[in-house]
Amino acid sequence: MSSTAEKKQIPRKSSSFIERIMADVFTPPDDLTVSQWAAKYRVLTSEASAEAGLWRNSRTPYLREIMDAFTDPNVRHLVMVAASQVGKTECELNIIGYIIDQDPGSILYVHPTEGDAKEFSRLRIDPMFRDSPTLKKKIVQTAKRNAANTVKQKSYPGGILTLCGSTEAHALASKPIRYVIGDERDRWATSAGDEGDPWRLAMARQKTFYNAKAVEVSTPTIKGHSAIADAYVTGTMERWVSQCPHCGGWHEIRWQDIRFEYDVSTVRDAKTYKINKVYYVCPGCGSISDEQAMKRQPARWQAENPTAYKTNRTRSFWLNAFVSAWASWTDIIQAFLTAGNDSKKLQTVFNTDFGELWEDRGDLEDEDSMLARREEYPAELPEGVLVLTCGVDTQDNRFEYEVVGHGHFSETWGIERGVIMGRPDDAETWAKLDDVLNKRFHYADGISIPISLTFIDEGGHFTMEVRQQCKLREHRNVYAIKGMPGQDKPYTGPPKKMSIVVNQRVIGYCWQYQIGVDSGKQIIMDNLHVQEPGSKYCHFPKRDDYGPQYFKGLLSEHKVYDAKKKHPWSWEKIPGHERNEPLDCRNYAIAAFKSLPTNLDEVDRRLKAARGQRPAGAAPVARRPAHRKKTPRVNDEW
Repeated sequence: MSSTAEKKQIPRKSSSFIERIMADVFTPPDDLTVSQWAAKYRVLTSEASAEAGLWRNSRTPYLREIMDAFTDPNVRHLVMVAASQVGKTECELNIIGYIIDQDPGSILYVHPTEGDAKEFSRLRIDPMFRDSPTLKKKIVQTAKRNAANTVKQKSYPGGILTLCGSTEAHALASKPIRYVIGDERDRWATSAGDEGDPWRLAMARQKTFYNAKAVEVSTPTIKGHSAIADAYVTGTMERWVSQCPHCGGWHEIRWQDIRFEYDVSTVRDAKTYKINKVYYVCPGCGSISDEQAMKRQPARWQAENPTAYKTNRTRSFWLNAFVSAWASWTDIIQAFLTAGNDSKKLQTVFNTDFGELWEDRGDLEDEDSMLARREEYPAELPEGVLVLTCGVDTQDNRFEYEVVGHGHFSETWGIERGVIMGRPDDAETWAKLDDVLNKRFHYADGISIPISLTFIDEGGHFTMEVRQQCKLREHRNVYAIKGMPGQDKPYTGPPKKMSIVVNQRVIGYCWQYQIGVDSGKQIIMDNLHVQEPGSKYCHFPKRDDYGPQYFKGLLSEHKVYDAKKKHPWSWEKIPGHERNEPLDCRNYAIAAFKSLPTNLDEVDRRLKAARGQRPAGAAPVARRPAHRKKTPRVNDEW
């Protein structure tokens, strides 16, 4: 039989597959860095990129050195802290592609959850293998159910790519692995089941490899509780700096050096922002440059801790979105303005756009700054006040209270703050409180309004006494409340009917509101940071009842983070600020206002009409909270 005939007896497909495997095993890799490999072989997919096609290093010049650090034989540990829209995920994919094609070994790619890993495999890994020819021919193509190529495992000559979640202890602590890549490290679980720190478990799998490499990538999260920030300081601590076109100095473009001008329009309490001008102020010379000019300027990585390259064999990089080819400064500023004073939204902007750690702002104000912002009221009630509520904190030997005025767009005024000494089971103590709750407060023109709703804390040792006394005053809109701590508790909700028990006998029922006090504290702290009168601004009178002790109590708590808890954020008293009654009273008064189905525009109309007619004793009365039919109603008319 001729040699040609012999060849025909061997299926062409099998021959080509065997030849490819033999070629992959015995052909030495190209002498390329990761960035060079990406420019030559990496194809961006249409599903994941608006710029599908061959990878271009010119679009993300800041990624070149990060990728090439991976191929540096002296670098064992690579850390990247990055905002969104800078290409950090593509950087990881380029490293994976390079490993499979140029320096094969098994890869463990760890995501925060198993669901994240599966989604990433389908949406990013599979399309990259499909559209990059050099990778497509190396990934084992088998039947769908063959274990060589599944959603969480991809086989190739010289290794296996395994994707898993940070809670999967079995995947993190089993077979030896040369390469470990951790994605979104700050979102990882603190423990892989009962096995401990997931990162340490993954790193332990590299001990048998002299040429092992570990890569950590993440958007930063919370100051003092960021795994990626902790990893960053072990490395070279490099920042991407741009050259000022005026003085030639090299500086990182940071949020604090961005300036902008804008117009704002308000429609039905919703604000819309129009950015008119955005520019950068050089921290070195103070000169102004626009976004386009700064993005064209020469830029480079600058290390704060270069010795870590030799001592720790670690290079670490920190990158924000101000240098991104896809994120405009206008869009970033728009996100910041839209977040307003919502701490959760602001944290997202700080983390994903500014590329900065979020530091809780709950306790950044101090008593001196609050004292300085007090103002002279022209009368008991400034003109912006439309509704009054009162919050009362119950102690064993006294009541503490605050009357708060409310206007449009959550603007508030401290109206009266006081302490009533006496036990809550003493009728005389309640009589003194009645003097406050029955009072009418006056504007400069003589018109007066009452307190529309009062919330009294029933916690402590006098729960039944408080319920009983509130029942007697329900016709004046006085209700017992119970504070419910926890991030998952809603701030306000419908009241509940509660028993009044004396000597183990039910003598009646009262309405009780349950208040999500943690939500209220966050609202108060957020609003205290508003610096200009208007929406959400807090006004305080320049009087003794709003002195240093009041503000010390108002600022008595801050949020602390404990990753071990189901809800890691909780409020705790600041050392030296043990008396938190002013904060509680303000919290109850704000909750009372939010429980009122009040139409402020209608209240404002009535006030203006009253001023035009000057009827004696006229006053706007906010509607009481809606209850069941058995609950008495108050007169809503003038």
